[in-house]
Amino acid sequence: MSAAEQKHGAVRETPDRYGAFPRLTPEQFEDLTAHGERRRTAEGEVLYREGEPFREFLAILSGTVEILHDLGGPDERTVAVHGPGRFLGELGLLEGQAAFNTAVVREAGEVLAVPVERQRALVGRDPVLGDLILRAYLGRRYLLIGLGAGFRILGSCYSPDTLRLRVFAARNRLPYRWVDLEKDKEAEALLRRFSIRPEETPVVIWKGERVLRNPSNAELARLIGLPAPSPEAGRCDVMVVGAGPAGLAAAVYGASDGLTTVTVDAVATGGQAGTSSRIENYLGFPSGISGGELIERAVLQAHKFGARLMVPAQVSGLTPQDDEYIVTFTDGSQARAGAVVLASGVWYRRLEVPGLDRLEGISVYYAATVHEASLCQADPVAVVGGGNSAGQAALFLANHASRVHLLVRGSDLNADMSRYLVDQVERHPKIEVLLHTEVQGVSGEEKLESLTVEDNASSERRELRAAALFVFIGARPRTEWLRGALALDEKGFVLTGADAQAAADATRWASLGRGPLLLETTLPGVFAAGDVRSGSVKRVASATGEGAMAIRLVHEHRGRTGNLVRSAGP
Repeated sequence: MSAAEQKHGAVRETPDRYGAFPRLTPEQFEDLTAHGERRRTAEGEVLYREGEPFREFLAILSGTVEILHDLGGPDERTVAVHGPGRFLGELGLLEGQAAFNTAVVREAGEVLAVPVERQRALVGRDPVLGDLILRAYLGRRYLLIGLGAGFRILGSCYSPDTLRLRVFAARNRLPYRWVDLEKDKEAEALLRRFSIRPEETPVVIWKGERVLRNPSNAELARLIGLPAPSPEAGRCDVMVVGAGPAGLAAAVYGASDGLTTVTVDAVATGGQAGTSSRIENYLGFPSGISGGELIERAVLQAHKFGARLMVPAQVSGLTPQDDEYIVTFTDGSQARAGAVVLASGVWYRRLEVPGLDRLEGISVYYAATVHEASLCQADPVAVVGGGNSAGQAALFLANHASRVHLLVRGSDLNADMSRYLVDQVERHPKIEVLLHTEVQGVSGEEKLESLTVEDNASSERRELRAAALFVFIGARPRTEWLRGALALDEKGFVLTGADAQAAADATRWASLGRGPLLLETTLPGVFAAGDVRSGSVKRVASATGEGAMAIRLVHEHRGRTGNLVRSAGP
């Protein structure tokens, strides 16, 4: 046994049970060799360090490498051990984020090192290698989330800012651990260790040493390497507002057509689709695909073509100026765009039940991701809603909770849910479907303990034990900032095409000699795609198609105004 093994115990390679730790084939090693260099490693050498950006993609030719969280800190633990044939890194390597763990050589050997930018290009060009690496990196990210690795959020469960930071981390698929000031025994020791006053919370602790006191989402983004916005975004051909499926499709098609394309989102890439545990009716993925994987693929594709993504960046105003538009952000910065695609999606509606708001973020959620599922293992949970999002959430949570109660206000599950989901939900032994059922009350002091539900047909009430409540009851558009700038329907969705023409100012369009195009709003050159558009089909596939279509219409608009960069692609 080596000295390292005596110190750290026998180091054995971690089995690849979840597809997160595959091996490269000899042919793939040979292809990678042309883009990198072989390098000898020494026992104890640190190949990359937690909190620092990845500089290389590393594949192991010989020797052993241990992946550690919180190296040298009180929470140090082994995440994985890799031997010959495996590669290192995780999702942050592809997205320009800092590393969430540290790689230490335990047995000297040799690695193949490929510069990160070259590796990102290879992932985009080679579909087999790209799929292997992306799936492994996604698997590793979810393992880190399950381990509670990454940074810590230290704050009260009653604090809105604590909830804001937790939502931001979860929506961006970032590994973190929440330390609740109200009940976690570790909290007081951490406050003393970092000389943090209670009124300074919530705080983010990174690498066991760096502290951000009540940071904004943008400050947290900069800390871990997310592409946060610069003070001034300058000018672009197309500004896409929203980075869900519609916005990312517009980014991919705009950039691939040679338009300078900037996509911004107030919270995260992915929108509501990014929180879906499994999408089984998306064309081209017969075995289904998680929302997270679909979005990560789209983000990499957008980067491949040169689109610029900025998160978080919240838009607050849209002003016409000289046949273009000034886009104003909440921080006061501005950008000029030749055309704008509105793809800001929707917010999930909140359940109006007395006392529910105090439990939001503690045991009441509006998304069902790995973060939320890890908090309710082996407990019964309830899901409210009768649409596809509720069905997908119920199936996902059934893999973690002891029982899932699906509460549906209507009398027929087929009314709003796809048939394939209805079949799976009704067959699952852990899911109980309660039709014509509504939540009337909640019980629990520090967290949810039970629900009072009512049968709206018989008015009969009963208590239902549940440790968490997941709410999927429809959505409202994110268009408050657009009121007065362009026409919305009575529910706040953006009017386009013929509907927009009926509400448009005729004098504004007279000089163009045309009315609004199919996805065009009452402002020339401003288009809407996806869930935010009035009359749209609320599906991931249709949102993606509208995002692509919007770019084709941008070209048509620019061609008529004599400001076309290049002709549209096929």
